[in-house]
Amino acid sequence: MPRARISTLSAVLGFCVLSAAPSSPGSPAEGDIVTVVASKVDASYVRSRLPNGSFKPEYYSFADGGHWSGTVRDASLDDLAFMDIARTIVPPLQSQNYLPTKDASAANLLIMVYWGRTRTPEHANDSVAAANLQGAAANRADAKSLSEHQFYNNSNGLAPIGTIPCVKYTAAPSTDLTQADNAMAGALATSAAENRSRDQADALNASLLGYDSWWDATAGFKGTPLEHRREDMLNELEHDRYFVVLMAYDFQMMWKQKKHKLLWETRFSVQQRGVEFDKRLSAMAMDASRYFGQDSHGLVHRDLPLGHVDIGDLKSLGPVAAAK
Repeated sequence: MPRARISTLSAVLGFCVLSAAPSSPGSPAEGDIVTVVASKVDASYVRSRLPNGSFKPEYYSFADGGHWSGTVRDASLDDLAFMDIARTIVPPLQSQNYLPTKDASAANLLIMVYWGRTRTPEHANDSVAAANLQGAAANRADAKSLSEHQFYNNSNGLAPIGTIPCVKYTAAPSTDLTQADNAMAGALATSAAENRSRDQADALNASLLGYDSWWDATAGFKGTPLEHRREDMLNELEHDRYFVVLMAYDFQMMWKQKKHKLLWETRFSVQQRGVEFDKRLSAMAMDASRYFGQDSHGLVHRDLPLGHVDIGDLKSLGPVAAAK
């Protein structure tokens, strides 16, 4: 399957060169693409280390958890099969000494793989309900202004009631204002229902992507100076995101005892805008790999470098013998 180029390093006379993958027109600028990672580990799961400090190898088998498609056709995602995803994730897993095996008796983990694109709600300011509410509010304001204007025009000046001067008028509700009030009430009800639906969709995506810790932490920020933190989260959740979820179960317990024990899970995602899933998956997985089997202690945002060139100080390597 297509993959993003991995930066290569070479040293020639002090030059440190990172090959840069070309950006397609309209693609995000460097620093705009961020891998978001959330990883949790069961308290009973602790990895052993070898004398050299690396993790002791653990063996796994994959299982197809399923593909979550978005609301639009996306060839970079929909044309990938499970084995395409699995093959791409093998090297990042191997970087943490998780190795594939076909031997059931040797397998430590069964890693369920889920992938896809989120289904996000319509943005609040762009929705039909929001537009209707704005229109209803404007119409009500116009109707109220007209009603007050008619009231003053219909006033017959001051007339004494006893010793107190009062305006003489006959109170009659404006038909236009009544209709505008009814339309406003209906628009408010529709907008409230849409907001509840949006909140439910946002909550679902927060759970799916691993944003639940951020979601819970900012729940009480609405109407406070910290509300911008909640808005930052919602801005990410309400734009489509590509994601992968790895859920690692105890293979032997599942095989022999038919019990499901989740040992660790890692969820990682990137924004969909300007990104092709099949070309970004390898980099996403490698960036998240440091958290495979490790607790991220909440949500982690990590930049995905697109590549750059750093030129170091020139240094002489000394004379080189001529080839004979």
